[in-house]
Amino acid sequence: VGVASGFGITVGAHRLWAHRSYKAKWPLRLILMIFNTIAFQDDIYQWVRDHRVHHKFTDTDADPYNVRRGFFFSHMGWLLVRKHPDVKNKGATVDCSDVAQDPIVAFQRKWYLYLMPFCCFIIPALIPWLVWNESLWYSSHVAVFRYCLGLHCTWTVNSIAHIWGMKPYNKSLTAAENIVVSIVAVGEGWHNYHHVFPWDYKAGEFGNYKINLSTAVIDFFAYLGLAYDLKTAPADMIKKRVLRNGE
Repeated sequence: VGVASGFGITVGAHRLWAHRSYKAKWPLRLILMIFNTIAFQDDIYQWVRDHRVHHKFTDTDADPYNVRRGFFFSHMGWLLVRKHPDVKNKGATVDCSDVAQDPIVAFQRKWYLYLMPFCCFIIPALIPWLVWNESLWYSSHVAVFRYCLGLHCTWTVNSIAHIWGMKPYNKSLTAAENIVVSIVAVGEGWHNYHHVFPWDYKAGEFGNYKINLSTAVIDFFAYLGLAYDLKTAPADMIKKRVLRNGE
């Protein structure tokens, strides 16, 4: 369940809806919406809006999780305080109409406060209790722990991957390549590459399945015909960028 919720963020909210790095037929979008609801990291529309603002105004006051305000702020502090006025004002200039027009996203947004408790906590706690007679006390606490762990795995991308790591594609960015983040965030740690080529569905140059499970999932659904029009950066474009801007 924890890994599935992670894919709801990485494969769904991030690579599909936020960056449009590939297209998905409605059965896959429905699956990813359910996985995303399990993750309980805001509805897809809200998540996408914050993330697009982050990319457009990275490391400025308009960045919702601006790492220049410190590790704690970029990791989770941004959720504990009011948004900086620039986040609201400049964020209003970011177009998310394409996401709002997706009926599956619209359905989730409309019913989110009802769907989220069932998907994130109630069903994951009840299934072990009903199916293999697990203690409801244990299963409910595990559901909460899984949720909290998933949050921190996602947040490492905003904090750790903007502080520590190599910058082979653009040394002027705070975003860095961090293998630990890629492991815990199922492939999202190749962050210097991602900020240079945000439209690449692999969110990394090599797409190694062992440390980029989200790419493996997209490729699997592409094999089934449910994902298509996968975008990727040409090798010559990557090489030129490395030589021009890399460390």
